[in-house]
Amino acid sequence: MIARCLFMFSALSIPLHAVASDTPTAAVGLLRNVVFTDYSPLSRSAELARRLLSPLNALHVHRESMRSNQAMREQPVDLAHERFAVYVPAKVPPHGYALLVFVPPWQDAIVPAPWIAALDRHGVIFVSAANSGNDANLIDRREPLALLAAQNIMRRYPIDPQRIYIGGFSGGSRVAMRVALGYPDLFHGVLLDAGSDPIGEQIPLPPAELFRQFQDSTRLVYVTGQHDDANLAMDVLSRKSMQTWCVSNVDIETAPWAWHAPIDPAVLDHALHMLEKDTQHNPDQLADCRAYIERQLTDQLQQVTTLLANGRRDDARTLLDKIDAHYGGLAAPRSIELAEKIDTPP
Repeated sequence: MIARCLFMFSALSIPLHAVASDTPTAAVGLLRNVVFTDYSPLSRSAELARRLLSPLNALHVHRESMRSNQAMREQPVDLAHERFAVYVPAKVPPHGYALLVFVPPWQDAIVPAPWIAALDRHGVIFVSAANSGNDANLIDRREPLALLAAQNIMRRYPIDPQRIYIGGFSGGSRVAMRVALGYPDLFHGVLLDAGSDPIGEQIPLPPAELFRQFQDSTRLVYVTGQHDDANLAMDVLSRKSMQTWCVSNVDIETAPWAWHAPIDPAVLDHALHMLEKDTQHNPDQLADCRAYIERQLTDQLQQVTTLLANGRRDDARTLLDKIDAHYGGLAAPRSIELAEKIDTPP
């Protein structure tokens, strides 16, 4: 299916305005084989680990780096070897362009031509990286490439900071969810096209201050084909996890008559409208939900402390690992402090 979609997109990705092999400043239209040059602190290896790994996994990576005497690379990708596809509407909206960073499941950098009219109507710049498909490494390629795409478009064009979105199709949609969760200070909406996961287990929660921002200001739009049963079922689990974790800015769109395929232009147009909506939630309800999670977390961390005080070091480690997988960054720095106590010989 992905191969057929790729062929369709390739055949239809024809230029509507200017076509360029490079990216001159303020170039508009369909731009192929774009080379970017600007790096971002957000895409540093250490920052990726802090935001996208659970605290204990990030600690493990740091310890392995120290043990092997091999420091993590400052940036995981070399932009000189990367290529991007970009579409820039000719008309600049009054408050600046919106931006949609798209994570594909395929390897080529493609701008879907059927989507261009909707991008024009909403004033959305579209950018996608090559060699960022499902076979590529998550934290070494797919995630930093998405962040660097956003960084470079923001440096070259007037972008409305409240209309910066990330999205993807199928496996790329799952990556987009991970990045949106870890970078709510950059991305204010996520378009989940036929791919999602529950958060809190499969996708680690970020540090507490970032997760609060995700709860407060990130819009999630789930769009899946009417007959794409497997991904519709995953969407249900994902949305249930959002409810569990106090995330309420969620919209749902079903693509009529569709199977597992990228959304058609009309559905994309509606999804972009939903992304542009103001976030809404009940402050009291959100505060109560957060307080409940904090009580549960504190109770479980206290159980680890009690196990450790009673000399049950292995049981303490097992429970702490479960806490780390479930609560992720919400448990830090307390989880890190307990891990260091467990790993310190009596």
